[in-house]
Amino acid sequence: MPEMSKAVIPPHMGDKRPSEKILKLGKKITDVAAHKLKGVTVNDPEYWGLAEIVTEEMADIALKMKVRRHYKIEELWKMNKIEEHQKAHFQKVLDEMSYIGLLEYDYGNNYDHNGAIPGPTDRRYCLPMFVPGSAELFNMEETPEGNKRLKEHPALASFFERMTFIPLDGITHMVPPGGAGIGMHVIPVEKAISMENGTIDLEHISYWLKKYEGHIGVGQCSCRVSREVLGEGCGDDEMNWCIGVGDFADYCRETGKGHDITYEEAMEIFRKAEDNGFVHQITNIDGENKIFGICNCNVNVCNALRTSQLFNTPNMSRSAFTARVERDKCVACGKCVEYCPAGAVKLGQKLCAKDGREVQYPKHELPDRLVWGRDKYDEDYRDNNRINCYETGTSPCKAACPAHIAVQGYIRKAKEGKYREALALIKKDNPFPAVCGRVCNRRCEIACTRGTVDQAVAIDDIKKFIAEQDLHEATRYVPPVVIASNRLTEWEQKIAVIGAGPAGLSCAYYLAVKGYKPVVFEKHARPGGMMTYGIPSYKLEKDVIEAEIQVLRELGVEIRCGVEVGSDVTIGELREQGYQAFYLAIGCQGGKIPDIPGNDAKGIDIAVRFLHHASENHGQKLNGRVVVVGGGNVAVDCARTASRLGGKNVAMFCLESRETMPASEEEIRETLDEEIAIHNGWGPKEILKDDKGKVWAVVFQKCTSVFDKDGKFDPQYAKDDLMTVECENVIFAVGQSIEWGNLLEGSRVEFWHGNYPVADALTYQTKEPDIFVGGDVYSGPKFVIDAIEAGKNAAESLHRYVHPGTSLTIGRNRRDFRELDKDNIRLDGYDTIGRQEAGMDHQIDHRHSFRDARKLLTEEQVHLEAGRCLSCGASVVDENKCIGCGICTTKCEFDAIKLHRDHPECSKMCRSEDKFKEIGAYAAGKAFKSVFAKKPEGKRPAVKTSAGAKKPIVRRPSGVTVKKVKQARASGKNGRK
Repeated sequence: MPEMSKAVIPPHMGDKRPSEKILKLGKKITDVAAHKLKGVTVNDPEYWGLAEIVTEEMADIALKMKVRRHYKIEELWKMNKIEEHQKAHFQKVLDEMSYIGLLEYDYGNNYDHNGAIPGPTDRRYCLPMFVPGSAELFNMEETPEGNKRLKEHPALASFFERMTFIPLDGITHMVPPGGAGIGMHVIPVEKAISMENGTIDLEHISYWLKKYEGHIGVGQCSCRVSREVLGEGCGDDEMNWCIGVGDFADYCRETGKGHDITYEEAMEIFRKAEDNGFVHQITNIDGENKIFGICNCNVNVCNALRTSQLFNTPNMSRSAFTARVERDKCVACGKCVEYCPAGAVKLGQKLCAKDGREVQYPKHELPDRLVWGRDKYDEDYRDNNRINCYETGTSPCKAACPAHIAVQGYIRKAKEGKYREALALIKKDNPFPAVCGRVCNRRCEIACTRGTVDQAVAIDDIKKFIAEQDLHEATRYVPPVVIASNRLTEWEQKIAVIGAGPAGLSCAYYLAVKGYKPVVFEKHARPGGMMTYGIPSYKLEKDVIEAEIQVLRELGVEIRCGVEVGSDVTIGELREQGYQAFYLAIGCQGGKIPDIPGNDAKGIDIAVRFLHHASENHGQKLNGRVVVVGGGNVAVDCARTASRLGGKNVAMFCLESRETMPASEEEIRETLDEEIAIHNGWGPKEILKDDKGKVWAVVFQKCTSVFDKDGKFDPQYAKDDLMTVECENVIFAVGQSIEWGNLLEGSRVEFWHGNYPVADALTYQTKEPDIFVGGDVYSGPKFVIDAIEAGKNAAESLHRYVHPGTSLTIGRNRRDFRELDKDNIRLDGYDTIGRQEAGMDHQIDHRHSFRDARKLLTEEQVHLEAGRCLSCGASVVDENKCIGCGICTTKCEFDAIKLHRDHPECSKMCRSEDKFKEIGAYAAGKAFKSVFAKKPEGKRPAVKTSAGAKKPIVRRPSGVTVKKVKQARASGKNGRK
């Protein structure tokens, strides 16, 4: 974890003249054994945290109290020798102590006493522990101006973070199931256990809300707001996630930490939490059948969940339940994996190995029979919990697709005739399935396991059939907006997307789904970028693009066409209008012409410009013979378009051989079918022009090799082997370039490889912090599906960026997937039916028309083709890591993952005062089990990162600097019990 920033270095750490009363108070409240015995120092958070806001007078009062014992006002008067004339001032100090969170209070049995509303003299005051308690309450404040206390005292955030780490460092492995009265533990999603036998009342959220109905409140999440101050925020709205019940709800309302809500409002908060993948947790420090709070926790910031995740000891958090996957139902869609807070679910395979055995997956180590030390901690748990699949791999289709769409999942839905559900599943990762169903380069099919048997499943044709719904207003699927806020229906932050191509529009789509109203600026007359202006209509008709873009408009995305940023308006002016972040996805709109003699002749065009003009006017005529230089799919598009515009003797020339030319086999086949010649192994040497400067021929020379021995582009030619081809038109499709115009004028964006922008490979952030880039302008020319994935990832970065204090990287899904080993699988009992083909509409002249003549599969064909899927992948639960939250069950559309009450002992509730008794009993049993356990080797282990690389563990939790570690070692205060 990162070191404490200068902004949050505690000003009272290392006080030269410390307050003795604060030192004593820190020792009184702490439950760090070493600090309890030897006292705290000025370098300990118990001191510098309290010293931030606790006065000498407050400390004097608190020192006379016992921790977690209730005192009536009369007792406090007596203990502090308060005279009658001092009572008003004394009450004012108690009120301030309660307001900041040093004291809590309740009204005991004084509620509605004789119909009267309880007042200050009816209160019972309590000196709470640090966590849950004052270290947490110091961070909570609900005012119209926000949390003023944290703004003035940011060190309180570090105080809270430290007090959730130091007391537990070295003991969590001894904590028994149920948590032994320490902090909080998970309570599952209620509907996930509704069908499970043997559940008890306290395992149901509704039980607690009914128990405390009439005394329910909600307030600011101390974890979210404090982590934001530390620069490790998660981008959620910090308000209205943490629900207080009973006495605590009343206390929060009266001290500015929350407000009252109804039972129904609380249930709606839980529903929204589940939509966002947040974990429900209840307090567990007050003993049987009593709680004071239910939180909705984001694992990226939650200090309570950290107790199990960082220390790698699930007993600290887990509920009585464990998730299990029903393999026959599971389709490896991966949605449970994306949301699992503990990283307990990963993608694996359903197919057996060649020897008939199921693949066995590793289990998380548990401390029951092991010597447990710091070498077992997982400092990078937030990143490691986002690893998507086991090293042995999962469904090849999902791994190969750049957008990692749930292919196996939507094929299953299509087989069942649940087409709308199939479309919804696709659009979680791809907002343009109808487009991709027509123009995708089908990497999923290339990787398809079925292709090792006969032919790959016709994945794209199935997707095209499903996505047909998006082309009709009545059946169009507009996804729900899921915003990480209980106050807002949309985020107020303004984000500009520059470029309405697939990357920009994908980014805008996913921003809209998160609750933003992004504005897309497009310099051309129509949105779509290369989908509109670069892909010919005989492949992708423009009404298909427009239909899917309409979904974005219905989500609230504004698209402003005819506006060139850098010319009509500058980024600086947009900043002045309130835009806080910019996503530049302008694509590669320029082309390249080889530096050869005659390259200035009239009649020469570049592919991007040629296709753009052709898309605007299918009725134009191209006179004369046409030579297209290039061997990729774009060159094919130019040749086939030129033929449709009336070009004569259209021919392609490229350096590569037929086997190695970049164009797909399908594109080559269709080009030859249209009687367009392809000449392989030739490169342009010179363009010949007539006396009017117009091209009349191209001289080609034979290419003997394209790449050098290291694989670098270095074409070699047989200089005497020449061919002259007469023509009136030459179209170069040999590369694309970026045309920035004045877009980045005055910015700090840096460039490399010519004019490609330098940006972080994960976040896409440039040297100008509010400018992010993506799509072809960052990666170079790729396919629509690559741009879609780039846009989705950029939306995550932009969301995080516009929320101050949010980390752009922590807990982020790296989207790394591996495909299973197709050479080591056993296939039994698959359907032997052949691949279904959609065919052509013979009423359309597919060789000359700009209409798309390719038909859809019939519904019967879709069912037959879906049946050919081998269902390679499945989710796999590591029950040793599972904390039983049930979030996975809310994300599964196939009823394939369910909770089971495997650990009833985890529902045991204890008083905090009994924790050492509980720990002692459990530790004794554990010691017996582990007495003969092999001790870990002295070598520090490595943790697998989400990228699969290894790096050494650095055990320095958030808020601890190297300097402070040295100070602590010098003073003998290492925080261990």
